[in-house]
Amino acid sequence: MPAVSIPRIAVGLPVKLLRSLDGLPDEVRSGAVSVGNFDGVHVGHAKIAQQLVAAAKRVGGAAVVFTFDPHPASLLRPDRSPVPLTWIERRAELLGELGVHAVIAYPTDEALLRLTDREFFNQILRNRLAARAIVEGANFRFGKDRRGTIDTLQQFAAESGLAVEVVEPVLVDGEPVSSSRVRRLIAAGDVTSARRVLTQPYRVRGIVTEGAGRGAQIGFPTANLTGISTLLPAQGVYAGAAYLKGQRWKAAINLGPNPTFGEQWTKVEAHLIDFSGELYGQVIEVEFLDRLRDVQTFRGVEELKAQLERDVAAARTPYPLRGEGPGEGALS
Repeated sequence: MPAVSIPRIAVGLPVKLLRSLDGLPDEVRSGAVSVGNFDGVHVGHAKIAQQLVAAAKRVGGAAVVFTFDPHPASLLRPDRSPVPLTWIERRAELLGELGVHAVIAYPTDEALLRLTDREFFNQILRNRLAARAIVEGANFRFGKDRRGTIDTLQQFAAESGLAVEVVEPVLVDGEPVSSSRVRRLIAAGDVTSARRVLTQPYRVRGIVTEGAGRGAQIGFPTANLTGISTLLPAQGVYAGAAYLKGQRWKAAINLGPNPTFGEQWTKVEAHLIDFSGELYGQVIEVEFLDRLRDVQTFRGVEELKAQLERDVAAARTPYPLRGEGPGEGALS
């Protein structure tokens, strides 16, 4: 397929994040709507967002994404529910960067999952959101037991005088981009390839808690992150960045155990390059740009320090926001 660009649309106001259909502001109703999980906000989602924004302009309303929190699979098949790629606030932020005006993160419950495809269309899309345009991917499914298809949606919409815009999958390296594909890449630690199919590099969010303090003792203090609710990349040492109170710091990130000191449990430790100050209790977002090496066992502290110096030097290297491709921000 021809290359398409990821839109970067400047909007006047930050995206609205709503968690209920009750008392919706008028500006959120009567616009263009897309329903889906949008987990990870990859380049396929970007194409949907691009057409959603265009549809919203045509009907003179807002571009609205209706998503779910938590993922419906967490209720339907909790033993096989995918680990999320993004927390809801991050998902809304990424969609806002693509020009979406509002994200409704609907609290998934049994009542929602019991709605048939017809009931979902009538009650949510037509009545509550008063949609005047609908944009969905070709594989869209909705309603109880996912019985509704894109054909069903088009039928219901036609009966109501609405048109449905169908967005075909985006291919990168000849393979459709999906949240499942992103999840496989992240789980394998291939954050470089993941950058090629995401609209922004992969991030996690956690709270800094007190660790053993060994990093500070050898000149490489680290922020030990806990409370991470999204998928962690494979164990290893990564080049990346840390975001703290609106500021960005280059970072070397260790994800895994610390076998040199006999610790075998997995930790997420980020060394914020050139940062000084107190971090305990702070919420930090950590971005993964490149995997540098495996977790290793060193013969002593000096050997460890020498390797950490090399890791930090590598993490200082400028990285593009996305991986190599056929032109900046392009897909093929």
